[in-house]
Amino acid sequence: MGNNWTEENLISLRERVYIHIKDLILEGEFKTGDRLVERELAERLNISRTPIREALFRLESQGFVKTVPRKGVIVADISEKEIIEVFTILSSLEVLAAKLAVQKLDDETSNKISDYIKKAENSLGNENDSTFSQLHSEFNHLLYSAAKNNKLYEILSGLSDYISAFAKTGFKNPGRAAKSMEEHLKIMEAIGNQEIEMAEYLTKIHIENSKKAYIEAVNQAKEKRNR
Repeated sequence: MGNNWTEENLISLRERVYIHIKDLILEGEFKTGDRLVERELAERLNISRTPIREALFRLESQGFVKTVPRKGVIVADISEKEIIEVFTILSSLEVLAAKLAVQKLDDETSNKISDYIKKAENSLGNENDSTFSQLHSEFNHLLYSAAKNNKLYEILSGLSDYISAFAKTGFKNPGRAAKSMEEHLKIMEAIGNQEIEMAEYLTKIHIENSKKAYIEAVNQAKEKRNR
């Protein structure tokens, strides 16, 4: 992501700032315990402090940062246990979303599913990290919106936003990104065919595989550090 920041579109800017700071945390540039000062971040990105403040508030609500007396906002320590717990919660709620998506399937959603399947199938023949990342986000949005439940959409979007970066950690395992895309395809096909039990089952297996891939990638990274 380039740092050509403008405030012409405030909604877009807020999202870009949030994603940028979160990525810096997940990539290790901002480490556990580091202070995140609004003024310094605003100067670094050449923008006002308002979108920085909003991004930090959002990151705190998701557990990426925390406010400490006399220190201000610092990067939080996110434990593996917490991440695995979120995978578990996400599994139950995404299974529910898949069930509702089948029950409430209409022509508009069916057409969107068909379009997604075509794009996902094409991506498998031309594997690209940015393409997979974009299609992963599209999958989540399509699944959650297909459930036609505003509160569930809100909860799942928050959880998915929190866990997405950790799920991508699992993509470091050879073949996992493509396998994840294949799982997305099967889930969407099951929903499109109104196979409710199959959609629920495939969704549960997908989250379980994502969790396993994450744990495996973390363990491999630990082994490398200990050598």
